[in-house]
Amino acid sequence: MSTAKTDPERAVDEFIAVADLLDEPRLARLYTHVLRGDDLTIDDIVAETDIPRTTAYSDAASLVDLGVLTRDDTQKTHTYTAHPVVLTMVLDEGEYTISPTFIDAIGRLPRDQDLSLLVEKHGVGKLAAALTYAIPYTDGEMTERIAARELNLQPAFGIAVLHALQAVVLDMEAYDPYFDQLWNARDTPPREDG
Repeated sequence: MSTAKTDPERAVDEFIAVADLLDEPRLARLYTHVLRGDDLTIDDIVAETDIPRTTAYSDAASLVDLGVLTRDDTQKTHTYTAHPVVLTMVLDEGEYTISPTFIDAIGRLPRDQDLSLLVEKHGVGKLAAALTYAIPYTDGEMTERIAARELNLQPAFGIAVLHALQAVVLDMEAYDPYFDQLWNARDTPPREDG
C-alpha cells in the first residue's frame, strides 16, 4: 500500500495546516521563525525567542504533525526546517493568497498592540487588507495617509498598523517564495472620495 498522498489529500492537509496557523499565533510565530532561520534546533529557538523550552518542543511537534515543519533525526541534536505553505482562494475580484507573510503577521498579534487591536476591533480580514496596503507603502509607492484612508481607519491608528506591517513585509520578502503572488493594493487604484 502506498503512503504517498494524492493531490486532494495534500490540498486539504495544507488547508488545515494554514487554518491552524491562522488560528494560533504562537504556532504561526514559531513556524515563521524557523522558516527565516532554517535548520534550527530547539536550543536555537529558545535562545532566539522568548518561547519556553517545553512549549518550543510541544509546538514544534505540533507543526511537524501539521506537515509544515520537518524534524531531522539523523543527528543527536534534531534540527527543524519549515516548508513554505500557501493557500490561494478564488474571489469575485480575483485571487487572494495566504502565504508565510500573512502567517508572520498573525504570529505578531500577541506581541504587537496595534495589530492586536486591529484584529480585535475589525477582524482578521482587516489585517489581510492592511497587509495589501503595507506592501506598496513599504516600497514607497503609496503614502501612509492614503493607505489609512483606503482601509477606513483613523489616520494615526492606520499609520501605526502600517508601520507594524512594514516590519512584516521587510522581514518576510526574502523568505516567502510566494511573496510576489500576494495581493497588492497598488494594483487597485485608490477610491475616489465623492
